[in-house]
Amino acid sequence: MRLHSLSSDSSVPSPDSKTKPPISNLIDYTLLLSDELLLRVLSKLPGSQRSSNSLVCKRWLHLQGRLVRSLRVTDFDFLLSGRLVLRFPNLNQVDLISGSWVSSRNSSILLSHGVLSLHIDPWFLLCSDVGGEIVLESLLIDRGLKVLASGCPNLRKLALIGGSELGLLSVAKECELLQELELHKCNDNMLQGIAAFENLQIVKLVGNVDGFFSSVVTDIGLTILARGCRRLLKLELVGCEGSFDGIKAIGQCCQMLEELTICDHRMDDGWLAGLPYCENLKTLKIMSCKRIDANPGPDEYLSSCPALERLHLQNSQLRDKVSVRALFMTCGAAREILIRDCWGLDDDMFSFANNCWRVRLLSLEGCSLLTTEGLESVVLQWKELQSLEVVSCKNIKDSCVSPALSEVFSVLKNLKWRPDTKSLLSSSLVGTCMGKKGGRFF
Repeated sequence: MRLHSLSSDSSVPSPDSKTKPPISNLIDYTLLLSDELLLRVLSKLPGSQRSSNSLVCKRWLHLQGRLVRSLRVTDFDFLLSGRLVLRFPNLNQVDLISGSWVSSRNSSILLSHGVLSLHIDPWFLLCSDVGGEIVLESLLIDRGLKVLASGCPNLRKLALIGGSELGLLSVAKECELLQELELHKCNDNMLQGIAAFENLQIVKLVGNVDGFFSSVVTDIGLTILARGCRRLLKLELVGCEGSFDGIKAIGQCCQMLEELTICDHRMDDGWLAGLPYCENLKTLKIMSCKRIDANPGPDEYLSSCPALERLHLQNSQLRDKVSVRALFMTCGAAREILIRDCWGLDDDMFSFANNCWRVRLLSLEGCSLLTTEGLESVVLQWKELQSLEVVSCKNIKDSCVSPALSEVFSVLKNLKWRPDTKSLLSSSLVGTCMGKKGGRFF
């Protein structure tokens, strides 16, 4: 469509009036297209034009809203008023966490804790328990969930904070296709409403976050979750309590579970013994944990997870020999081990990894206490090792690499060697057979 100047007098013909009709004679030819056809055209345009397209007219604004599938809500009143579901009726992914805080969106202070963040007014910083003061009331959260569920029945993914089991039940009743659920400030009572979700496959439970909120998820809640969500594929527990009974219930009921993430746990001693009941567990992630399991119990209760393939340790403390030994015994069938920025991992702790004799990939990053001798003592025992990555491990030196270890390097399919900034060995040297004869060394 060609735009004309509104400042000119429409009654005075211009010299090129024959080629440029007046504004009153312009026709919007898009009105000849049906909504379905125009939607197909708009869907082919890049996402960067979405905002500008919605400004053309009310019709385009409405149609552009029907193309939106994912939305992060920052204003909860927008949801309560019903305008959200009217403008975006085809949403399948909604994040309500950012809009569920009684905080100022115009504030320049951003309070973050990794799993969540929010803009906060300065006077809130005087409160000892910030989250307990500024999370919206459960009644408001439940009301918003009811509005969302009735207007967007095709939801596949939902993230929320607060609320109660009544709000979850309203979502479960209307959104039968929901597959992924993220619950912050979750407790045992709230999990009573999760059993109504028949098709959940991915669940993240956040119970306790220091400085924001404090909720309790115990074995009772884990058992409710296990019996109600038997199709789980991925489960992440953040700041949750529990013990052997809760992990065992998850393993026995959720037989399709393939990935389990434990973050900043408050679990009782002995929970590691429940992992072998997860017979199809392929990936175990332990992140930001101050301890693993101080008292895992006798060795006869620590059998290996039969299907486990990947063990991922990150930002956790590996100072207790009993805990580390029990962990590697439980993960003895692992094919891949990734360790990132874990404190206390020295040669003695890493020696327990000899139990994982089937390892094909080892990735170490930020393990400053581990030495070349400690790495060699384990790597030489792994006959199936194919890939090795060593990054930012300052006590692993090129000058300490033995001929036996260099021979291992020569047969690896993938080698990433950057233990410190002075290292000269690179992945391009793989296959050169350096160190086999002992005449030349790195």
